[in-house]
Amino acid sequence: MKYIGAHVSAAGGVENAPLRAYEIGATAFALFTKNQRQWVAKPLTPKSIDLFKERCERYGYGPGQILPHDSYLINLGHPDVDKRQKSLDAFIDELQRCEQLGIDRLNFHPGSHLREISEQQCMNLIAESINFALDQTSGVTAVLENTAGQGSNLGYTHEQLAYIIDKVEDKTRVGVCIDTCHAYAAGYDLKNDYEGFIQNLVDVIGLEYLKGMHLNDSKATLGQKLDRHHSLGQGEIGWAFFEKLMQDTRIDNIPMTLETIEPDLWPQEIAQLKAFAGY
Repeated sequence: MKYIGAHVSAAGGVENAPLRAYEIGATAFALFTKNQRQWVAKPLTPKSIDLFKERCERYGYGPGQILPHDSYLINLGHPDVDKRQKSLDAFIDELQRCEQLGIDRLNFHPGSHLREISEQQCMNLIAESINFALDQTSGVTAVLENTAGQGSNLGYTHEQLAYIIDKVEDKTRVGVCIDTCHAYAAGYDLKNDYEGFIQNLVDVIGLEYLKGMHLNDSKATLGQKLDRHHSLGQGEIGWAFFEKLMQDTRIDNIPMTLETIEPDLWPQEIAQLKAFAGY
């Protein structure tokens, strides 16, 4: 089963996200459980938690159909120990918010070396941070998102993601989310070599670790290493890749969410993806 949706707004409370997803015909959704550009947020209220769960049940969203995203400020591989600790504290808070909401996975960008330490040192710190955070929480999988390789961001190759996973002690609580725009911008030719891309994902990481996908076309050209999302079919990747993906039975039962640039088009994009999948 393909679960298809978008990253919807949680403005006014997390309990509004399932309703907004339902209104655009989504069978999956992503959200921020707090303001993504602030370090600290007010705790979730019992009312918000209960209403979120109630609406998820009403509209048919199980844990395997929801992939929240953590704060953009968090850098689990920060070279500075105090700043890394600040990120780690915020990451643990985000995992705990997922626990409260009954969500079983949290998507995050691995981290950045800021050109102050080596890539390997940074990846080791990321894994160390994940291990500590998982020890402090339960029931939520840490889901590494591939990046476009912009600036000093790590996680732009399957090998880097696999390296971090290898150093995570509890393999049952780590996974990856593949962003199609990021993959293309990082140099994976989704447009002309679908099978090669998927096979590399299988060989290097393993599909058992695939816990979600972000479905985005790309304004950036192949290998340009720029994180520039576009509406489906309007960018460098084009519709054919997404049609093949929707028909690939190896990749099922994970949240697949749009982060494309025109929310007004989300209902149409979701409907087209569903049609490709035969729904």
